[in-house]
Amino acid sequence: MTDVTLSPGKAAATVKRPTGASIGPRWSNALFVAPYLAFYLALLVYPLFKGIWMSMLQSDMFDDTSEFAGLANYYRLFNDKVFIGAVWNTVLFVVMTVPAFTVIGLLLALALNRSDRTAATLRAIFFGNSVLSVAIVAIIWQMMYMPDNGAINGVLKFFGLQPIAFINSASLALVAIAICTVWWIIGLPMMLFLAALQQIPGELYEAAALDNASRWRSFWSITLPSIRRTMLVVVIYEIVAQFQLFGQAWLLTRGGPNNASRPIVLFIYEQGFRTWNLGYAAAASEVLFVIMAVAALAQFFASRKRVEG
Repeated sequence: MTDVTLSPGKAAATVKRPTGASIGPRWSNALFVAPYLAFYLALLVYPLFKGIWMSMLQSDMFDDTSEFAGLANYYRLFNDKVFIGAVWNTVLFVVMTVPAFTVIGLLLALALNRSDRTAATLRAIFFGNSVLSVAIVAIIWQMMYMPDNGAINGVLKFFGLQPIAFINSASLALVAIAICTVWWIIGLPMMLFLAALQQIPGELYEAAALDNASRWRSFWSITLPSIRRTMLVVVIYEIVAQFQLFGQAWLLTRGGPNNASRPIVLFIYEQGFRTWNLGYAAAASEVLFVIMAVAALAQFFASRKRVEG
């Protein structure tokens, strides 16, 4: 560092100026951040603004010319009964699955929070479903839902009940997809809750036992407050994930019957890659992004108030 001495009649004051040695770490920090920043701009920020721009165009994949349409695609979307139905189907699907993931995942974690071999085996079985591809899951549940030879209808016939065409029924198709999805993904929230439960100090439960607290009281006073942050993570993650429903609906029902199980992402796929209306598909994508952001942020702030309170 270089020193600068001020007027001679006064006490010498030393001003330290940065030199190359002190500036160097700043540039090295910037160099470490630069690759991440480049990927962030290229893979998130640029596609986001590119999608917004495309949503304001009338464009075709096989036509190099594009016309600026302003908000015409959005106006058309909000007057499109198929799109409105897809939004409703997606919201209903999220309402069915997210509470199921949270409640069932927590119950499984509580039941399997043991160190014996049986619990370890069951944890592996439940989590094993999560690593299956959507195609395999769809094949499994197509066989389960078959009206003639399916496992579920086989049980119904055994008890003298009429078989049900689950994926061919307008009122049951979305429910059938929701059940399939919960079976498929439940292992992940279970493991997150299990990890949170194992972080709770055992001394808290011992102290509660000395006070003659019941298991129910210990759950409400110790367990639940200790895992609230994990519960918030699970709920927000599942909200974002389930709004992106596509594979199960496409492989099980093709969005039918009569659009009863068509989600927003399937609508976007059909508009973008079957009718090649990229501007319209981009507008639907932006609407989905806004819905997901609003739902996730609303849940985040509501849950954070409860956690901090």
